[in-house]
Amino acid sequence: MATQKKNVSTGSDTTPKQTPAGKESSTGKGSSTGGTTFTPTPEAKKKALTYRLIAVAFWVVAIAAEAVTVFWLIPHTELNNFMVWLIAAIVVIGILAVVGSQFWKKSNRFDPASEKDKVRFFVQNQLGAIITIVAFLPLIIVILSNKDMDKKQKTIAGIVAIIAALIVGAASVDYNPPSTEQIDDQSATAIAYTGQDMVYWVNGGKVYHFCAYHPEGTYIPAFSHADPGTSPIPASTQADSGTNPVFYGTVSDAVQAGKQRLSMYGYSECGLTEGQPQYCDVSGASSSACAEPTSSPS
Repeated sequence: MATQKKNVSTGSDTTPKQTPAGKESSTGKGSSTGGTTFTPTPEAKKKALTYRLIAVAFWVVAIAAEAVTVFWLIPHTELNNFMVWLIAAIVVIGILAVVGSQFWKKSNRFDPASEKDKVRFFVQNQLGAIITIVAFLPLIIVILSNKDMDKKQKTIAGIVAIIAALIVGAASVDYNPPSTEQIDDQSATAIAYTGQDMVYWVNGGKVYHFCAYHPEGTYIPAFSHADPGTSPIPASTQADSGTNPVFYGTVSDAVQAGKQRLSMYGYSECGLTEGQPQYCDVSGASSSACAEPTSSPS
């Protein structure tokens, strides 16, 4: 028997809306030629601020730990188990820095930057990697230039610090940063093909879909929701570990949930043909070219 799935709303407003006039959105790749720009809700901005404050708190503690290590621990090479304490300090600094970076990256999914301001877009999305340099570069320099540590100590501590910096830096980089233009474009694409700004996703994975999984494993297109407040997917009452709920919401909701893009099979898997939208002419025509969209589940 196939695993049964339940449909779970993220609780955000999925009210249908028309494609902004003049928006190029058939590609679904985040290129916007005009129209309005996505603006996060006050609730999303509040969550983003909370995550950023938590990230900054972790980073402040990480840099404070770096300062203690540089100005107090390293000058006291005569301490018992000096190398153990030094390596432990490096590891702690790394953990604090990477945890802060994860919170910061999550905040950017609730309040993303615009690609139009390239400097701000880069700094906002890669601040975790920048903090990694701040937290580790002075430490590495002090270790390698210290005159009280012998060659073996400097080699071991230097290698550990460099490896930690590389690991933390790699974990802190946002390889697929969201942008307001991406959300605009993919929302318009969803409306064009399904009649509403609504997509589906499950826990795990990095993509969202135009349609949801049927319990038997087949897809049901999002635009088959003909009756507001209902879903062709029966809610599961199973509480076993095999239950995998299907979440639905706006493209913005999917991005906030950590999803990066529309599934590469987002058209064919839902019985759609790329380049042939069901509801809108998304080749640059005005929004009046769009048919009346269907209502979305409440």
